[in-house]
Amino acid sequence: MILPTIRDSRFITIRRGGSLMDSDHRLLALWAASCAEHVLDLFEAERPHDRRPRQAIAAARAWVRGELPMMQARAAGGHAMAAARDLRGAARHAAYAAGQAGVVAHVAAHELGAAAYAIKAVRAAVPAAAGPDAGRSADADADAAGRLECRWQHEQLPEPIRELVLDDQRLRNEICWSVFEPG
Repeated sequence: MILPTIRDSRFITIRRGGSLMDSDHRLLALWAASCAEHVLDLFEAERPHDRRPRQAIAAARAWVRGELPMMQARAAGGHAMAAARDLRGAARHAAYAAGQAGVVAHVAAHELGAAAYAIKAVRAAVPAAAGPDAGRSADADADAAGRLECRWQHEQLPEPIRELVLDDQRLRNEICWSVFEPG
């Protein structure tokens, strides 16, 4: 569960009673799509013929351009999440990242899900180490990879939504598996 119990009005569009401008909603969708696309190869390496996660990312971008209705972008996100169901590890998280990106058109707050799952994907892709301190070493390597991914995501944030997303990460870090912890 990556959504809070009480919805943050900053992620509800003005026409629905919140304070989110449509232009910022589109920026959130583009950023989420970028986060998901950055790890998409982790899914495609395992399932090269399954296009659902890639299609969800494309659908999010098409929605931003006004070429696809929200319901179709949302459905594409759901299909990407279905692609994740029977997988484990990095491939599963990467497909969920794409699914979350697709559903940002419907609920803007899913932007953080795309980022969090992308970080989980990168962390899960770190190979297990061998030797007496293998567990500690692998965990440290996974943590470092996650911090690098988080840093990359921050560098992609458009200025108009930067503080909104960073504050959202602080507020929802705990329900997002603490992947946004500062390193």
